[in-house]
Amino acid sequence: MARILVAEDERVIADLLANDLRLEGHAVDLVTDGLAASAAIASGQFDLAIIDVMLPHKDGFEVCREARLGGRRLPIIMLTAKTQESDKVLGLEIGADDYVTKPFSPRELRARIKAALRRAPADFVGPAVCRFGNTEVDFSRLEVRRDGHLIPCTFTEFRLLEALIKHRGRVLSREALLDCVWGPAVHVTDRAVDTHIVNLRRKIEADPSAPRHIVSVRGSGYRFDGKLT
Repeated sequence: MARILVAEDERVIADLLANDLRLEGHAVDLVTDGLAASAAIASGQFDLAIIDVMLPHKDGFEVCREARLGGRRLPIIMLTAKTQESDKVLGLEIGADDYVTKPFSPRELRARIKAALRRAPADFVGPAVCRFGNTEVDFSRLEVRRDGHLIPCTFTEFRLLEALIKHRGRVLSREALLDCVWGPAVHVTDRAVDTHIVNLRRKIEADPSAPRHIVSVRGSGYRFDGKLT
């Protein structure tokens, strides 16, 4: 059982979603505006948040952005009627772990919630701390530091780093990364991998346009070339 925050101002949708999650055994708290959502996330009492983009007082993008800048690492799933790819990319870039558009299948959303919870801190395995170049990755604390400065990362970014580091020197296809990070039950496109790789490079590469650690292998996928210490 997880404690889940649902931030949704459409009461019918919120109630249906909350009832469905409670039947799955989760504890659910409902809020109907962005200010309440930010306050709830800041309390640190939740295992996952489902946040509608079009919230009153403060939109879901800003709620997500503030959560990540404040160091909150709970999985965040954005929920919205917007279907434009640019909106999805924006949600991922500011730290959301997944993105579901309305109308949605409750079964699909449950699968995405389970996948996000599986990627939570307890699911991380491997070396506790990895260092390469001027970057340090602490998987036990879910922290990335460059030159000693904390760099906010999402659960998905940590999961990508874990997969790439565990297979250091080997090429991982986008399909393999999708299975490792999102799981076979969640259907996302290859673009999701590329978007998160771009975000990771911005955070760990000295020159993201000429990456030294996460390199692209044309027509195949990605390879981690960083020398671990």
